[in-house]
This record gives sequence, C-alpha cells and structure tokens, in this order.
Amino acid sequence: MWRWLALLLVFGALGVAQAPQHPVVPAAAQASAHFDTQSATDAWLASLPNAFRQRSDEYFEGSYWLILWDYLAGLAVALAILQSGFSVRMRNLAERLTRFRFVQTLLYWAQFVLINAAITFPLTAYEGFFREHRYGLSTQTFGAWFRDQSVALALSVVLGGLLLGGLFAVVRRLPRTWHIWGALVAGAFLVVVMALGPVFITPLFNTPKPLADSPIRTEILNLAHASGIPAQDVYQIDASRQSNRVSANVSGFLGTERITLNDNLLRRCSPEAVLSVMGHEMGHYVLHHVVIGIAFYTLVFALMLAALRWSVDASLKRWGARWGIRDAGDVAVLPLALIILSTLGLIFTPVSNTFTRTQEYEADLYGINAARLPDGEAEVDLLVGEYRKLDPGPWEERIFFDHPSGRARIYAAMRWKAENLCLFDPKLACGIEPK
Repeated sequence: MWRWLALLLVFGALGVAQAPQHPVVPAAAQASAHFDTQSATDAWLASLPNAFRQRSDEYFEGSYWLILWDYLAGLAVALAILQSGFSVRMRNLAERLTRFRFVQTLLYWAQFVLINAAITFPLTAYEGFFREHRYGLSTQTFGAWFRDQSVALALSVVLGGLLLGGLFAVVRRLPRTWHIWGALVAGAFLVVVMALGPVFITPLFNTPKPLADSPIRTEILNLAHASGIPAQDVYQIDASRQSNRVSANVSGFLGTERITLNDNLLRRCSPEAVLSVMGHEMGHYVLHHVVIGIAFYTLVFALMLAALRWSVDASLKRWGARWGIRDAGDVAVLPLALIILSTLGLIFTPVSNTFTRTQEYEADLYGINAARLPDGEAEVDLLVGEYRKLDPGPWEERIFFDHPSGRARIYAAMRWKAENLCLFDPKLACGIEPK
C-alpha cells in the first residue's frame, strides 16, 4: 500500500512542478573528453527511480492485453448482431423510415454505433477513465470524461456514417472494382477529415489559441523559419483538462496546417525540451509525413478492401441466406465486414506500427539537428516514459511500439551530442564518435 501511495505522490509532484529552466544532465551525459553515447544513455535512464520505471512498464505492458480485449469485444458484438438477425432488423427499420439508400446507411450505422457503445461501455470506462486514474495520468472527473466520450460518439456517428454511405454507394454501382474505388474514397475522406480537424474537430475537445507573445514563442517561430516553414503562429491547447501528458503535433492539410503544443509541455518542460519537441513536429512537416501517410494508408485500404471483397463474397455464398443478407451492397452486411476488417487490422498492427515508428524516428533526427538541444530531447523522452515503456526488448518494440522507445530516442540524441561536443565545450573536438 505504501509503495503505491509513494508512487502516486511522485506522479502528482511531476504533474504540478514548475517547468525547469534547464535540463538536469547526469554526470555521464555531460560533455567531456570521455563522453560515451551508451554510458550517457544509461545515465539518463538511471536518473529515474526504479519504482517509476516499474509503474510505467506495468501500464504500457497492460495495453498489449487491451489490444486483444478491444478486438474480442468488438468481434463478439458484431457476431452477435449478425447471427441473431438483429442486423437485418436494423436494416429493415432504416428502409421503413426512408427510401434513400444513402440515408438508410446513415440510420443503420447510427443504430450499430449506439448498440456497440452501450454493450462495450464497461470496457471503455475501465480503459479510458478508471485505468488512467489508477496510474495517475488523467485529470478529468467522470462527468468531464463522459462528456468527451459522448462528443466522440457523436462524431463517430456522423463522420463514420458519411464514409460508409460513400463506400456502400461505390459497392452498389461498381460491384467488380469497388475495392479500388473504395480505397480512393477512403483516402479522400482521410484528407477531408485531416483538413477539417484543426478548425472544427479539435475545438470540440480542447480550446486552441495562439501561443502568447513570449521568448519561447519567438524561438519556436525562429526555428520554424530556419526550417523553411512559413508559420506566423504557434498554437497551444488546454490538454491539462484531460491529462498531464506532454505532447505536441502537426495537424491539418491543404492550408489548415498547424503546429500545436499542449499546455503540459510548457508547464512541465524546460525551454530546451520544448524546442526539441517543436523541432520534431516541424520535421513531420518538412519531411512531408502527412502526404506520405495518406498515400501509404490509401494503398493499405486498397489491399484490405480487396481481401474484404473476396471474404464477403465467399461468406455470403455460404451463409448469406441464413443471415438474411441480400448481397455485398446490403448495409446489413456491415457486422461481417467489421469482423473481417478488425481481424485484418489486428494482423496488420506490427506493420502499421513500424511505418509510424519509422516516421517518428525520422522526425526525431530532424528535430535534434534543427534544435541542436540533445539534452532537451532526453528530458522530454523521460517524461513520455510516464506512459510509454522506456526500455523494451527489440521484438517488443517492433510489434507494439508506434513510436521509438525512450532508450532509442535518447541514444539518438546522445549520439548526436557525441558528434558535436564542441558545441557544448569549445575545448572539445567535433566529429564522429570514436569506436
């Protein structure tokens, strides 16, 4: 009991502490003639208490099981709706209410989403509220959390319905090639949502506002201009109303791009760490990661929809009459489609994680070179270690991590420092670290 109380006090102290003026650099990570990348990395990791590391590992490793439980819960709901004939009843209700097939799809989807949300609510509440509080990561009351969940549910009904309406229209009109055109529809929809996100979706959960005029704002804009980014503003959101996690992001597309940092980053990190994070986010922009990501996932959509088309056709040929589903263009087929797609998505998870992790590592390297503040990078990597395991095994990282591990990120920062020691002490030489 006392061990857990002590850990909660540690996390609480981290949540309310004022931002440090400079990173506290361990002795082995300070610039010297004997600087060693591995020793510096180990020193940064050793600067955290073992209890902190154990709690972080326990939290992150628990998320591995949640991937499975989420999949099984979704599978069970979809299978029950399909086998019980409830899917056909929902379709029939939608058809009685309107003769427009696009609207029928919207009505069916609304029913499905609400039923699924109601059945899986205990797991959702445990995963998103109770578990987050248990590990000291959430700052929300249950009422505030439930409000955000309700808004997300409404968005799922509206946006998901529009996407499905478009996809089913393609299936009905192009029965032989719908997997190709459906992928293009999904890719275009992704572009639209990304463009609308910063302007219309983010404000539903947080209040974005331009960062107030300050030295750190000036430094961030200088860093952006040096990277060729024509930014005039940096945005801040009140993420502390939900959690004490530090983060930033590049969001938007086709003119709505924004570089955003959350208030926790400003409150908990030194200026060096803030600039390092912003350099990372600018790396995503400069390296065109958004465009590359859209192209990649459009291709993934095409492959998955091709597999879906084959699986649905084979399943309906065998069980379609028993389920009461007419053809692939019948909206009542949706539970079957979700079972297939969620299974494909689970199998694809390591590939998706690797793609994202690779982009994140590229942005890390860009940020380290742009900001030239490796100790700031190490500082924020330790803070992210509150909810992401810092030192996983190689295969564990390849399968479960969609970002580089804390060790990998700190090692990259310390390697850069080893090759640029003269920037930290004029008496030292710059160059490749001796082996």
